[in-house]
Amino acid sequence: MADTTKKPTLSFEVFPPNSEVGVEKLTNTLNQLKDLRPEFISVTCSNHKADYEKTTIDLAKYVHNELKLPTMVHMPAAYVNNEQVSRILDQLDELDIHQVLALRGDIIDGFVPEKDFKYASDLTKFIKQQKPNFEVSGACYPEVHPESANRIADIKHLKEKVDAGCDQLITQLFYDNEQFYRFQEECAIADINVPILAGIMPIINRKQALHVLENCSAHLPKKFLAILDKYKDNPVALKDAGIAYAIDQIVDLATNDVDGVHIYTMNSASTAKHIYDNTSAFFQFDTIK
Repeated sequence: MADTTKKPTLSFEVFPPNSEVGVEKLTNTLNQLKDLRPEFISVTCSNHKADYEKTTIDLAKYVHNELKLPTMVHMPAAYVNNEQVSRILDQLDELDIHQVLALRGDIIDGFVPEKDFKYASDLTKFIKQQKPNFEVSGACYPEVHPESANRIADIKHLKEKVDAGCDQLITQLFYDNEQFYRFQEECAIADINVPILAGIMPIINRKQALHVLENCSAHLPKKFLAILDKYKDNPVALKDAGIAYAIDQIVDLATNDVDGVHIYTMNSASTAKHIYDNTSAFFQFDTIK
């Protein structure tokens, strides 16, 4: 029987913009997201970007200091070493930001990875050793990491990540909730007992839809594909249908006691607000925020 007293958390992801116009848009987006009382806002970063500390940390600082919202900073492991991570952790500690999403990150052609952190689990363990008070989240793939040999190997690596000190997991995007529920069951069998937040990315435009079709390894249900096909030349209808599909996913997840929902906002406040307006009754919010 479902626990009717339990409500999931709601959180959002944003990314540093590449232009002054983007900065203004994101500032407006963040000001609107504040009113939605998220559990936290996560700030992404490029995997091999020299100005990581300038872009990602500065944006996280704005979210934490100006908006007074709990903030999570993404930290890819592949192209950093012990010294760099220690410096970044000290910066975050000084800013009173104590949430990190530890990732391996993509391996980029032409760039040789550093040797200190081969896997996200290595970075997780290092962070916990350096800053035991930090909360470390990890990424997970309901439909198997693209580089994993199979589902069993993938769950085994995920277990290693959790055993290294990972406090919670955030999934890659998915469009078939049944895949997520299967993943939950596999985690339970493997004694992975940390909260699992469901990552949801609403489709809001044709460019994004094409990117999903070309690069997403997630199963795309018939209903989802029908939306992309029927409204591919109608941007307004595609956006409305994409958000409606995400709302249906979220309601189903909440009904089945998901620990939390993490919205990949694509820096769009209107998308996040539309989802919030139609699902807020299903979430728990800290009234202090």
